[in-house]
Amino acid sequence: MIAKRYAKALFFVAKESGKLTDFGATLKEISVFLARNPDVELALVSPVYPLGLKQDIVNQLIKAFKVEDVLANFLRLLVERRRIQNFTQICQSFSELVDEEMGVVRAVVKTVVPMPKDLQGKFAEILAKISGKKVALELQEDPSIIGGVVASIGDMVWDGSIRSQLQGFRESIERGDLG
Repeated sequence: MIAKRYAKALFFVAKESGKLTDFGATLKEISVFLARNPDVELALVSPVYPLGLKQDIVNQLIKAFKVEDVLANFLRLLVERRRIQNFTQICQSFSELVDEEMGVVRAVVKTVVPMPKDLQGKFAEILAKISGKKVALELQEDPSIIGGVVASIGDMVWDGSIRSQLQGFRESIERGDLG
């Protein structure tokens, strides 16, 4: 709940200043950086580290990512109010608000191997027709599906994986449907 409140506040400020996509991109860059640098993230979220160190780290991030003043102040506020540990959730909530504003839905698409670029576009078009909205693909590799594709938008799942086909085949055998 706290993350959503902070995300909404930032969203309204970003929308008012026409910076929704800019702020979203910057937040994503910082989030990716923190995910790839767990020591930095740990220093920000751990109660063991002093507030001054956390402020120094955030100031270095602001410089490194050339963060605009409004967003920089927001990041400093998160540290000051000891809410920086909610940064990932705030970024996620902000992204969802921007998507909603732009009429975009996120589709998670799992394949065993990376999906070729030309298929990504076609797949996004198909999912856009089904959902009635613009679709942003989030591609994931998942060897457990064996082959095929599993796509989901919210609660809707389309499972065209070989794993699910094999499962269906096994269930048919167990029921004796294949006689």
